[in-house]
Amino acid sequence: MSEIAKLELNGKVYEFPVITGSENEKAIDISTLRSATGYITLDPGFKNTGSTKSGITFLNGEEGILRYRGYPIEQLAEKAEFLEVAYLLIYGSLPTLAQYTKFKKTITLHTLIHEDMREFFEAYPAKAHPMGILAASLSSLSTFYPESHDPYRPQEAVDLTIYRLLAKLPTLAAWAYKNAMRHPVVYPKNNLDYCENFLNMMFSMPTEDYKVNPVVAQALNKLLILHADHEQNCSAATVRVVGSSQANLYTSVAAGVSALWGPLHGGANQAVIEMLEAIRNDGGDVDKWINKAKDKDDTFRLMGFGHRVYKNFDPRATIIKKASDDVLKALGVNDPVLDIAKKLETVALNDDYFKSRGLYPNVDFYSGIIYRALNIPSEMFTVMFAIGRLPGWIAQWKEMIEDKAPIGRPRQVYTGATKRDFVDIDKR
Repeated sequence: MSEIAKLELNGKVYEFPVITGSENEKAIDISTLRSATGYITLDPGFKNTGSTKSGITFLNGEEGILRYRGYPIEQLAEKAEFLEVAYLLIYGSLPTLAQYTKFKKTITLHTLIHEDMREFFEAYPAKAHPMGILAASLSSLSTFYPESHDPYRPQEAVDLTIYRLLAKLPTLAAWAYKNAMRHPVVYPKNNLDYCENFLNMMFSMPTEDYKVNPVVAQALNKLLILHADHEQNCSAATVRVVGSSQANLYTSVAAGVSALWGPLHGGANQAVIEMLEAIRNDGGDVDKWINKAKDKDDTFRLMGFGHRVYKNFDPRATIIKKASDDVLKALGVNDPVLDIAKKLETVALNDDYFKSRGLYPNVDFYSGIIYRALNIPSEMFTVMFAIGRLPGWIAQWKEMIEDKAPIGRPRQVYTGATKRDFVDIDKR
């Protein structure tokens, strides 16, 4: 017999069905609440509200579980390529060899962006934040492909938009970096794989080719996989809400980039490095800052430790910690800021204060270390996050469109002034 939730209001009992997910998650279906009772729920931040059913990502924060389409993140990060995971998220299953070969080849054919867009980059000031450039560039792509404006086109046409996004986002990201550095842009080299090509576009110079370190490329591959999707987070929910108005995929993803830009979301790894630099500039006394973090009356908080969703450990951090160690070893990095990071890591993993509160180093902590070691400016960290998160955004948009989801339209509880009459300006 199906479970029923009962709500009593003003002496009347209303019944609502209980929905059970494939991992035994429970939800009360209140889609008829307002029409049946005249009431709505109030849930600031939507922390207790399920906005959709989804078959993309399963996340259990209490047990530290993250799975894409049922596959544990540990297995995917260890064995898969990023584009393989992208195919899995977007199309629902791991590709066969023939499917994957075609998928990669098609993406390779679309890595170039229209030459007219170069003038856009040349017009941005050197201090323009790369995330602002990226969001604007993605929206601009839709103007070059006006046929993409209809989300209900035949699947082959939708697939072409998906291929273009996956192919062009690394190019746009690398060109945004080159703009900030005031370096000439580097065109894609399609004989390189996805991660190698991006690194080459970032770091090659006209007079000197960039030699891709395989340890670095592998670490980037893992980072992109770990960031590929994370259930109904702020940016994924933004992509869905914007897409629910039938906005095109380019514009919907641009909205996701803007949501990711915020320091409470994708900007966390940038905040880690800024915190480490502040500690160094203060003299590098780690113990002093550890004590500040423990002082409940001090406003200082350690960035990159603990997680709002993962209560005991972040499964992604366990994976990327090793990649971080491998990168630092392979590059022989000597950086006092990263030395401070390693000291903080040691304390957090061994101090009872941090262990009892679940303040472990999370994926943002280690990704910040890797990007710092690669000499990627902190302003680019969130751009790197966006490259990884793109398949998840596409998958969320695609699922929402295929489900014919209604337009997103949250309700509110109005707390403003009641009715009042207008007063002419000379009588106020």
